[in-house]
Amino acid sequence: MSKHSEKYEIALMGIDLAKHSFQLHGLDRRGQLVEGKKLTRAKVKTYLANLPPCRVAMEACGSAHYWARLFESYGHKVSLIAPQFVKPYVKSNKNDAVDAEAICEAAQRPNMRYVAVKSVEQQDVQALHRMRQLAVEQRTAQVNQIRGLLLEYGIDIPQGRASVRRNLPEILEDAENCLTMRFREALAVLYDELVHLDDRVGWYDKQLQQIAQSDECAQRLLTIPGIGPMIATGLLSAVGDINAFKNGRELAAWLGLVPRQHSTGGKERLLGISKRGDIYLRMLVIHGARSVMRIIHRRSDRISRWAARVEQRRGKNIAAVAMANKMVRMAYALLKNQENYSQPD
Repeated sequence: MSKHSEKYEIALMGIDLAKHSFQLHGLDRRGQLVEGKKLTRAKVKTYLANLPPCRVAMEACGSAHYWARLFESYGHKVSLIAPQFVKPYVKSNKNDAVDAEAICEAAQRPNMRYVAVKSVEQQDVQALHRMRQLAVEQRTAQVNQIRGLLLEYGIDIPQGRASVRRNLPEILEDAENCLTMRFREALAVLYDELVHLDDRVGWYDKQLQQIAQSDECAQRLLTIPGIGPMIATGLLSAVGDINAFKNGRELAAWLGLVPRQHSTGGKERLLGISKRGDIYLRMLVIHGARSVMRIIHRRSDRISRWAARVEQRRGKNIAAVAMANKMVRMAYALLKNQENYSQPD
């Protein structure tokens, strides 16, 4: 290779992703700009396929994992960076070219944290979780609407989806509750939609249960008290490569289960949990921790004794979050060491 071609060879390519137009920012080994252009969705595939193997940096945003897998198949090394770590490097006004340059700047930092590229199977599991989450939200809204509409007619149904499904058929058949035929027909449609949403949520639950039963890593996580198929599959699909985290504390911090810090002048000040990361996954883990906290007073192992002391000293909510933190750290240890959970004394 000649000195001229070696001088201008692209070593780092920053790509600002979008739906249709992609801004490229290529740097050589000295960090000098040698390529800056905007390509369409079709042309960027051809360009990267013909580009000699280099490092490609992108924000971990929508469709980033698809592009990462595609560019890796071309022989490139892909680095995904969380958007909040790219933002400090955006100079002056924001546009696509400045964003691509900021991605390159962030990718050159020696201590930058990267997002593991997800496989197609992991994205499938995450998609099932998102579909289920939407169906649950729609079902809750449906239940609240039915109860609110009936209350306008003087009919009060106790809270809860089970109460609505149990009482609504009787209300529709009751001829003495002064409901008009038009409203009864509309209410029957809402009831059918509620049953359909229940069936959808049940189907998603069955799919996730089958995935958890067939996955060896998920089976390890299921041995931890408080972790069921929902948490196990959600954690595995979100985490990706467990080696991307140094230890269990870093995984817990990534999920936002550690105190937010605002310290200065050598004086430490810890606030509430940071609530970073995946809100949905953090919610699942905390709910799992609450189920464990309900039975700690019936058990005498070391973790139960510790949780009881935390609950007595700080209250139920803080103790549940502390238990969630410990569950995530145990999950890291099991995945890292490929072991099953053993009950402590």
